[in-house]
Amino acid sequence: QVQMVESGGGWVQAGGSLRLSCQASGRTFSKYAMGWFRQAPGKEREFVGAIMWSGGSTLYSDSVKGRFTISRDNAKNTWFLQMNSLKPDDTADYYCAAGLRLSSNPAYFFSWGQGTQVTVSS
Repeated sequence: QVQMVESGGGWVQAGGSLRLSCQASGRTFSKYAMGWFRQAPGKEREFVGAIMWSGGSTLYSDSVKGRFTISRDNAKNTWFLQMNSLKPDDTADYYCAAGLRLSSNPAYFFSWGQGTQVTVSS
């Protein structure tokens, strides 16, 4: 059974930065994509970005490209979402997920963390 634990959420002013972490356990992740999604109040879950565990290929949504960066620490089974130049529109609950392929489609992701809240004030 895969377990995912997120950390690093919080409150920040617009223009600031936060780094989210997601530590996974219970499986070897070398064949998987590790993703980040977010969900704002009253909105559907939205893809943020993802990284292949092996090779490090990445995929980002247009709304965060150039501002957010995903990286990973294979030795610690942990991946990160570095968020810079944050905007109030980035306010949401952020979820990490393990997936079968590098995709923006949440249907390909089979294991999800519990979420961490990010609030960006103007």
